[in-house]
Amino acid sequence: MRARRKERPLTVHHLNQLLLVCSLVLLVAVAAVRISSRSGLPSLLLYLGIGVAMGQDGIGDVHFDNAELTQVIGYAALVVILAEGGLGTKWKEVRPALPAAAVLSTIGVAVSVGVTAAGAHYLVGLDWRPALIIGAVVSSTDAAAVFSVLRKVPLPSRITGVLEAESGFNDAPVVILVVAFSTAGPVDDWYVLLGTIALELAIGAAIGIAVGWLGAYGLRHVALPASGLYPIAVMAIAVAAYAAGAMAHGSGFLAVYLASMVLGNARLPHWPATRGFAEGLGWLAQIGMFVLLGLLVTPHELLDDTWHAIVIGLVLTMVARPLEVVLSLVPFRMPWQEKALLSWAGLRGAVPIILATIPMVNGVEDSQRIFNIVFVLVVVYTLVQGPTLPWLAKLLRIGGSSEAADLGIESAPLERLRGHLLSVAIPEASRMHGVEVGELRLPQGAAVTLIVREGESFVPLPTTVLRRGDELLVVATDPVRDAAEKRLRAVGHGGKLASWLGTDGEKHQS
Repeated sequence: MRARRKERPLTVHHLNQLLLVCSLVLLVAVAAVRISSRSGLPSLLLYLGIGVAMGQDGIGDVHFDNAELTQVIGYAALVVILAEGGLGTKWKEVRPALPAAAVLSTIGVAVSVGVTAAGAHYLVGLDWRPALIIGAVVSSTDAAAVFSVLRKVPLPSRITGVLEAESGFNDAPVVILVVAFSTAGPVDDWYVLLGTIALELAIGAAIGIAVGWLGAYGLRHVALPASGLYPIAVMAIAVAAYAAGAMAHGSGFLAVYLASMVLGNARLPHWPATRGFAEGLGWLAQIGMFVLLGLLVTPHELLDDTWHAIVIGLVLTMVARPLEVVLSLVPFRMPWQEKALLSWAGLRGAVPIILATIPMVNGVEDSQRIFNIVFVLVVVYTLVQGPTLPWLAKLLRIGGSSEAADLGIESAPLERLRGHLLSVAIPEASRMHGVEVGELRLPQGAAVTLIVREGESFVPLPTTVLRRGDELLVVATDPVRDAAEKRLRAVGHGGKLASWLGTDGEKHQS
């Protein structure tokens, strides 16, 4: 009888070694962020490269093949990424784009799945089940890729709004389709799938909006004992929305995105700190997710499926995505240049790779081949689409507007004094530059008490001229807090002639 190997207990020395390895990986990943920002390469490729280098066939030679664990961690990371994306999504930009994004996330996904699956079946020779799985998996635009790449490209807000909302919405129907196609036995009829998707989306949307509204109401009316608790509370509310949506048999991904969007547009206390905390968690989630996916892949097994992935990627990029955009946006008036850019900006990332682990966990035949094809497709076409997106926008003469930058306003409640302390940072592109303090015309009960300029602070006079880079401390009583912030933002966008309650410098209509 074979002797059982005696397991060694985990010691402090082993823990120190593990922490050292994790710290080195994070440092290398942070350096990769800098490299990607300078070279224009999407950072996800560098993170995947780190995982591949650490794994099989790499210098680390770490053997990792737990697809189920990868799927669980990937889902958790995606929740954080969607939360960070929702918190940074501006409602005024997304609101006009919601109908188009909703159609792209439903009808557009169906078109993309059908065309891509047909290409995988007839051109590559895959059976219909794996072809449909691949078609569904790669039809989801990746939130992490969209949020990280598009915000560096000066596109008009209507295009950015459509792409960001689409990437936040289309994960839900795609997950349902992938699970349905990966389940043993016959696939449900199309009308059953449509009904399931519609029901889960409705449940997820209702729960997400409700949780976000309740969370925002609570944070605005309950003063926490420490400012550092606000970022934790916001992320906890977002994760709770996902859990509530999933437990109610709805779309947890849609719930967390909508809840985060509600929170992000609710003018919560200590908002800049909360936004920075969410961005840090989002980066950490991306790094961990991509490195783990890189560990899961076996490089020498990818060679046999490389050309198949390229062919399917061509069908997806050149046929399925443009057809999806054109058909979905028929009811909307949009120039062909913007449709062309939307077709090319359907970025894929870690989400399709994570979804490709679902058939592996369910034991679907050819599941390893499906994973390899999706992995190669994502790497190759992200390498092509990401860096060329700014060039295409310039070629199509599509650029962002020259709007004034929004102010960074952080609010700290003064519970016992029934007031608020607003910290206002004036960015470089703000039209508040050159405005005198007296010209701010703050409501009665609000006043600028301190200005920090070039490291020095002073109490301003009504004739003090504000400059770029100044940081203002504004004290406002509880009843006029919202009016004071609204006026500050109006001056930031429209200068000294901004209307009293305007938010974008428009002329006041009495």
